[in-house]
Amino acid sequence: MPDTYRYFQTQIGSALNSQSALAYVIDLRGPDAYRSYFDVNDFALAATQAAVSEYAALTGASRIGIDRRLALLWFHLTTRPVGWDVGSVWDAIAGDYQCADGWVRLHTNAPHHQKAALEVLGCEADRDEVTGILRQRSKFEVEQAVVDNNGCAAAMMSLSEWRDHPQGQALARAPLVEWSVRDGGRPKHRGLKGLKVLDLTRVLAGPVATRFLAGFGAEVLRIDPPHWNEPAVEVDVTLGKRCAGLDLTTNEDRDTLKRLISQADLLVHGYRPGALAGLGFGPRELQSLNPGLCDVSLCAYGWSGPWASRRGFDSLVQMSCGIADEGMRRAGADRPVPLPVQALDFATGYLVAAAALRALRRQQTEGQVSSARLSLARTAHLLTSAGAHEALGDGLVPADGDFAPTLEKTSWGDIQRITAPYEVDGQRPDWPMAAGALRRHAPTWD
Repeated sequence: MPDTYRYFQTQIGSALNSQSALAYVIDLRGPDAYRSYFDVNDFALAATQAAVSEYAALTGASRIGIDRRLALLWFHLTTRPVGWDVGSVWDAIAGDYQCADGWVRLHTNAPHHQKAALEVLGCEADRDEVTGILRQRSKFEVEQAVVDNNGCAAAMMSLSEWRDHPQGQALARAPLVEWSVRDGGRPKHRGLKGLKVLDLTRVLAGPVATRFLAGFGAEVLRIDPPHWNEPAVEVDVTLGKRCAGLDLTTNEDRDTLKRLISQADLLVHGYRPGALAGLGFGPRELQSLNPGLCDVSLCAYGWSGPWASRRGFDSLVQMSCGIADEGMRRAGADRPVPLPVQALDFATGYLVAAAALRALRRQQTEGQVSSARLSLARTAHLLTSAGAHEALGDGLVPADGDFAPTLEKTSWGDIQRITAPYEVDGQRPDWPMAAGALRRHAPTWD
């Protein structure tokens, strides 16, 4: 089997315009592995190393360490509630459904996305009823109807179908990280200590990136709209962050966001292409508000091509780009077989963090201001470009010894969290602020 870890390292290093991912030698050998038909393990470790290496390069560190088992476990939920239940990640309707000509996946965790799907199907939120209706429908017809109704769905395609699809072709031509660089002033900070990061991201890649930055000293302020919640994952991804709320449809809250942008050092956002500009915060407005602001953005299906503005999530991208179909075929299964973890989300999250750190290093050493754009679907293209194989590994689940001994007191109750998997010159990440509910802070930096 080829050295896919080195392949992923090289591709990521090239995308970041950086050799940092290759500069630090780490012993990552070991038996721990997820069972997958794609090289999820090498993929996860290479993405993790990219972020850690870029932080080491930013701070001038000489040594990094990554625990293979823990790094792989951090590609999933990292917490275990003590005496309470976090609930299911999925709502009652979300999931894969067999249609007359294949499979479709509905993503309905957000109430408005569930409403959009049920309006198309003409039924109530009853899984059996949804199942019966979809068996009589075409997967592509359902996908398009739900998307047209501002919902989230994906028909399952094969690797070859996606390769021939206009969006698949657009992604194959696009870089893993799209850069835009301009001259700008020197930064106010060195490293991450005291660096203000404005986080306009939601499940799951963006929050993973900003959680990483917070662990090494960045002051992260997350902003969410009214009524948005992420049940079952907030306890994982709000670690180390202040969490505030703004309604960007109001002039008052847009003015507040302008003030926050003018004070920030880094903006990380996950709006679909054109959506942030539609609220009055396009590239020109951001530069006017803060000429020295670095920004990193991510979306689901890419920044060009006919699906660039499509809503999407990791599980949907896996259906679209052939991963779930290839897994089903190789497993001899009778339904879609996705990756064992939401690796597109987590890998993109670490790559967003790596791109942010690369941008900050370029600003600190060269006086240039960078913008970077990434997407889940382009990350998927990197994974699938290494090819599929027979499943390796027996699976990986947390054991008692993987969890840190100290309890974390969150807004919901005590939890145990899996020990952080990396260190830089002996320094492990530290999150002084426990995880907590969205919108629990005022929209200020302190």
